[in-house]
Amino acid sequence: MSILVLNGPNLSRLGKREPEVYGDRTLDDINRELAESFPAVSFEFFQSEDEGLLLEKLFHIEDKGGYNGVVLNAGALTHYSVALRDAISAITLPVVEVHLSNIYAREEFRHKSVISAVCVGVISGFGANSYHLGVRALMDIVRNNQL
Repeated sequence: MSILVLNGPNLSRLGKREPEVYGDRTLDDINRELAESFPAVSFEFFQSEDEGLLLEKLFHIEDKGGYNGVVLNAGALTHYSVALRDAISAITLPVVEVHLSNIYAREEFRHKSVISAVCVGVISGFGANSYHLGVRALMDIVRNNQL
């Protein structure tokens, strides 16, 4: 099983940015915990502040092959990036959308995700555990051919 964990803008600031909302773990902490929790999974971790690099990464792993799916925390791009939505719909890999915070319990503009409709599922509000739940869901989907 090979999974890309893809993170968008501002997630590089985890552990420093609003810890009361996002927790005190850094993105490196979360990545390390995922690798330790799922030793049978081959992970690639990628984060960028640049929307275009995220799109290119999705296309690259699709073209390269060998990946089973993507766990994606798009950050703020969740709420407005039609380009990211179109990139997800342009690939055949399943994508699970994850969020650290409960986006529906926050500011109203965060309630709308433009990418949810092209993802296989959404996990929101469980802190760093959202990533773990996303990996578990993706593994089940792939193993059971639920696409």
